[in-house]
Amino acid sequence: MSKFSDTERDGKMLKGKHILLGVTGSIAAYKIASLASMLKKQGADITVIMTKNAANFIHPITFEALTGNKCLTDTFDRNFQHSVEHVSLAKQTDVFLIAPASANVIAKAAHGIADDMLTTTLLACQCPKIIAPAMNTRMFQNPIVQDNMKILERYGMEVITPATGYLACGDTGEGKMPEPELLFEYIVKALQPKDMSGIKLLVTAGPTRERIDPVRYISNHSTGKMGYAIARAAMMRGTNVTLVTGKTSLTPPMGVHTIEIESAQDMADAVKAAAPEQDIIIKAAAVADYRPRHVADQKVKKKDGDMNIDLERTEDILGFLGAHKAAGQFLCGFSMETENMIENSRVKLERKNLDLIVANSLRQEGAGFGTDTNVVTLLSKEDTIQLPIMSKEDVANELLDYIMTKRPSQP
Repeated sequence: MSKFSDTERDGKMLKGKHILLGVTGSIAAYKIASLASMLKKQGADITVIMTKNAANFIHPITFEALTGNKCLTDTFDRNFQHSVEHVSLAKQTDVFLIAPASANVIAKAAHGIADDMLTTTLLACQCPKIIAPAMNTRMFQNPIVQDNMKILERYGMEVITPATGYLACGDTGEGKMPEPELLFEYIVKALQPKDMSGIKLLVTAGPTRERIDPVRYISNHSTGKMGYAIARAAMMRGTNVTLVTGKTSLTPPMGVHTIEIESAQDMADAVKAAAPEQDIIIKAAAVADYRPRHVADQKVKKKDGDMNIDLERTEDILGFLGAHKAAGQFLCGFSMETENMIENSRVKLERKNLDLIVANSLRQEGAGFGTDTNVVTLLSKEDTIQLPIMSKEDVANELLDYIMTKRPSQP
């Protein structure tokens, strides 16, 4: 399951929501059983509609067992409550995902053909609609299919870019349906209010690595979890997100422009290039303050006795951003302290011309590097807001909520 799918916030987002899953004739249909299970665990009410061809790949009883609801396959099924079934479903549906979506159903949807339960219900739905194509690479690349997908996007549907990999037909290429974890993310995103739509946000995450020689480097314990949580939360709320990240074991959130860096200088270059066009900048990365003055071309060999490494300061990225802050731009930094957290963080807030600083202590239980929770204090010139221990996803949303109330009104 996705690392995010069992978070408390996603559970609140999905609880009581009616999700309609449309399954068409593709070998990838079996993967939707996992997706249905994920959604059910988060409290969603799920109905599955299958085309007749889909039933050749997975039996409707499988979905009925997982969802607790009847799996629909026939527009004229008489075994239902006295209502027009597709219209009734359409009225109560919060999100409609068709996955896997065959070339045939994509063509029908693009041109308003409604000759089965799935396509009839799709026409009646006014909720967010998501299409996940799955087919042979040659079919997917066919100009007709490409045009049909553009038509769907023009009508407001979200078409997920398929994955590239080994296909059931034996070919390797694009056309593979994304994994259930990613489909889950698209559903959560569709349900999230888009209160940050149109905003450009840059967030930094993770550690930097400062090379000693081709084998060794100086770094820190940052895992990037807090910065990645901020990037995901902002993306879910409609923001155009750029993530500048050091080396981590995390997968960047979907729909986020990700720039991978290694050293503090790499991060400085990437951030300074992207900063002028950003509305909000959040510096959550743990950037090295010092780097080796000289980097050896060959591995430094071990010798008897001690070894000293001459260090020099790295560029103060946050200080540069504060000194060159664009009009209306909101600048937020992070401060990890081991003592005098509030005092040290307020000095940093003033000295670097920040609008906000998020302070936390390595000594605080539930905070620090590598944890799934955090305990932070939001410090601005006007406010000192101590947040209780919460997941990093919830911290991210609390932070974004605060920024949205404080950033200058835009013309």
